[in-house]
Amino acid sequence: MPLSWNEIKTRSVAFSKKWEDESSERAEAQSFWNDFFAVFGIERRRVAIFEKQVKLSRAGEKIKRGRIDAFWKGVLLIEHKSADEDLDRAFKQAADYFDGIVARDLPRYVLVSDFARFRLFDLEAPDSSNSEIHFRLADLHKHIKRFGFIAGYQTVEIKPQDPVNIKAALQMGKLHDQLKASGFTGHPLELLLVRVLFCLFADDTGIYQPSQAFRAWVDERTREDGSDLGSQLAQLFQVLNTPDDNRANTLDEQLRAFPYVNGKLFEETLPMASFDTKMRETLLDCCALDWAAISPAIFGALFQSIMDEKARRNLGAHYTSEENILKLIKPLFLDELWAEFGKVKNNKNRLFEFHKKLRSLTFFDPACGCGNFLVITYRELRLLELDVLRASLAMERESGQRLVSIMNLVSVDVDQFYGIELEEFPAQIAQVAMWLIDHQMNVKVGEEFGMYFARIPLKSSPHVVHGNALQIDWMDVLPPQRCSYVMGNPPFVGAKFMNDGQRQDVAKVFAGIGNAGLLDFVCAWYVLATKYLKAPSPLAGQGNTWSEAEGWGKGTSAPRCAFVSTNSITQGEQVGALWGWLLAQGIKIHFAHRTFAWSNEARGNAAVHCVIIGFGLIDVPAKTIFEYDDIRGEPHAVLANRINPYLIDGPDVIAEGQLTPIRPVPPIVNGSIPADGGNLILTEDERAALLAAEPMAARYIRRYLGADGFINNEMRYCLWLVDCSPTELRHMPRVRARVKAVQDMRNESSKAATRAKAATPTLFTENRQPQSGHFLAIPRTSSENRRYLPIGYLSSDIIAANDLQMVPGATPYHFGVLTSAMHKAWANVTAGRLKSDIRYSVKTTYNTFPWPDSPTDAQKQKIESAAQSVLDARAQFPESSLADLYDPLTMPPVLVKAHQKLDAAVDAAYGKTTFKNDAERVAFLFELYQKYTSLLPGESAKPKRRAAKKPKS
Repeated sequence: MPLSWNEIKTRSVAFSKKWEDESSERAEAQSFWNDFFAVFGIERRRVAIFEKQVKLSRAGEKIKRGRIDAFWKGVLLIEHKSADEDLDRAFKQAADYFDGIVARDLPRYVLVSDFARFRLFDLEAPDSSNSEIHFRLADLHKHIKRFGFIAGYQTVEIKPQDPVNIKAALQMGKLHDQLKASGFTGHPLELLLVRVLFCLFADDTGIYQPSQAFRAWVDERTREDGSDLGSQLAQLFQVLNTPDDNRANTLDEQLRAFPYVNGKLFEETLPMASFDTKMRETLLDCCALDWAAISPAIFGALFQSIMDEKARRNLGAHYTSEENILKLIKPLFLDELWAEFGKVKNNKNRLFEFHKKLRSLTFFDPACGCGNFLVITYRELRLLELDVLRASLAMERESGQRLVSIMNLVSVDVDQFYGIELEEFPAQIAQVAMWLIDHQMNVKVGEEFGMYFARIPLKSSPHVVHGNALQIDWMDVLPPQRCSYVMGNPPFVGAKFMNDGQRQDVAKVFAGIGNAGLLDFVCAWYVLATKYLKAPSPLAGQGNTWSEAEGWGKGTSAPRCAFVSTNSITQGEQVGALWGWLLAQGIKIHFAHRTFAWSNEARGNAAVHCVIIGFGLIDVPAKTIFEYDDIRGEPHAVLANRINPYLIDGPDVIAEGQLTPIRPVPPIVNGSIPADGGNLILTEDERAALLAAEPMAARYIRRYLGADGFINNEMRYCLWLVDCSPTELRHMPRVRARVKAVQDMRNESSKAATRAKAATPTLFTENRQPQSGHFLAIPRTSSENRRYLPIGYLSSDIIAANDLQMVPGATPYHFGVLTSAMHKAWANVTAGRLKSDIRYSVKTTYNTFPWPDSPTDAQKQKIESAAQSVLDARAQFPESSLADLYDPLTMPPVLVKAHQKLDAAVDAAYGKTTFKNDAERVAFLFELYQKYTSLLPGESAKPKRRAAKKPKS
């Protein structure tokens, strides 16, 4: 264990006095440096060698040899001179040695001295102004903390996005591949790498003494060909698993110096791994990295990805970034805890009780992966505890009381954290990552209070269970009566993309929930969390079942939960299936981040649009919605009276799919379905070739548009043989051949309904085309980035494909309302999603839309006039597609103004003049929807609270 800073300072003063009159380099230099290392409690011979010989090569000169006065591989190079010699020249001489040093052994620090003066150079200092320091021997004690790296105190700024995380993972990936190629695979390989990870981290953070002990042991005590490295590692692991007083008296001194670790990390006996020269070199290259700077918050995910070569190519693309984790844990509990601390920090007794509360909290991630959420939560809890300790000790100093050892005051520990992980390897990484962040926080405490603090041997462990969270009982991991918070980032898998195993798992979880086939995989965690919250107390037989009024038994309450999810669970048909059940169970939403882009700084960002939802069985008075003006930007917080399943401040009403519109408007229908194997559909070239061969086919070829063709002006054609007589068909052999191909395709179908349609191969299987006039076309799928839905009129002689929905009989008034910002806001929350695109729904978007309630003739005329202005503005750009016209970057100003005029007219028809944003529009529409669909009058809108300040994260 490193000496305390007080002891080191005392020794440094004694060292300065002892050597204040020395001036002879040759006679006393080595003794001087032996005493220097002893100031820090380190035996010089354990870490550094004198007179290290290296080759010097300069352009145009013969290779010469030089001797480094003292050299600690990868850490420190010392050049010593006699009194009053030029220290600039000494540094230049030290730099000349670098060419003769292996890259991984290059030192971070260079120290030059002439007994009376010191110059320390930090070659990797993040701040150039802090990279060099000069002082005299007598002032060593004033600058002693600059030499903390010798004692085992390593102050490192840990940055989640630091390239060192990627570099370290890639090096470990290289070692993984080499071991796997040698035949060392599976569980033994995974556990070996986890152990090596711990040793590398321990080497740079003071767990192993002296610093770099593991690296020195590999370098000095194993053969260069690697032939004995496997057996030596096995022996080291055994030593790390053996208490000091149980170790053999004859144990090698260098091995004996390694501490007893415990925690069961080194308990299992592994098969012997076989190393060669390259594998040993790779391990030493890993040792050369600065593992103190590694972020446990993300390195676990990076480390896991090295096991999969495909994932490694996209290294870091899908880890949960620290910023996104903070978006969840701050409103779930962290902001509340800091606020409570602010109220009690000046009251000794209340502060003591608050500290006890921090120790009592428990955190459960039932989809923990490599532990990112657990790690960040633990770090933040420890940072809060550090402020508690500062406040507590400050009050003790003011009262003149004796200060208690800081080791006895730190109480927050990793055993407050629980998780479930499907795969064994990430479950192991999660446990180790928790120990790593624990040690980093212990180092921070030590720096704060001037003493070294470490929890070695490990006495506490996080409770990470290797198992399937959809199969095991969460109560067996952590009874809800003892759980404070449930949180995490469950897997993102769409309902249509689950594998067979996942479908079987969710079938059991969703049993009894209507339309469960619509639900994404992540919904299973919401359902299980709700069942977990409502689980009966072990004292249920004594009348202590959970209740909203009393909570769990006496003085406790059900846990609060929050999950990151794809935004699809708050949109379209999934809302009715999932939230209908959740609301019936009594679930209340406490806070929500509306849709934002899931992103991080790593390569290959995962293009996912997410929400974060905090919920529980007990309501909370203060609710917050985090809104994003830019889904890739920062949110602003708005206080809400209530939060409904669409993450809107509105009533808990779900827009249930309707077979007919809730208001008297023209019905909407899907386009026609060919089910033809492509034989009735023609490209421009196929149309031209067919007409050249069979001109009489012209009267049976119609223009044919789907959603994409409608938006992008990409016309196709189809054979529309509704009125084609048998005689005409017989005289068109090419058309007849296409019809025959349709019949063959339908006969071979696995669907009975399609086979039945083989009897009428000239017709589409579903003909929904209007007979005459015009119809309003609404593409089923369109980009959510557009301000307005790309809607327009088409002639009935243009055949609409199934993904182009039609509103026959729609007037300019209907067009105006449907192409307004009001309707787009409704579609944003009620439509489904295809990736991030809007998937417009007949049942849940059009048929549920709350149209203006009894608009006046004048209001209708204004809307119709404004709608015509929109059409006229489009007509000014005949060569531009709807995609061009409604691209946010290229939308013509004249069209923007026309839509603004239309929006004003539509808003007026609703009796409103302005809306701050789409969220306010949707909240208003839900009030209207409730009025239209309920026998009871709609809830009157409560006044909005003022917006909260932009949150810090």
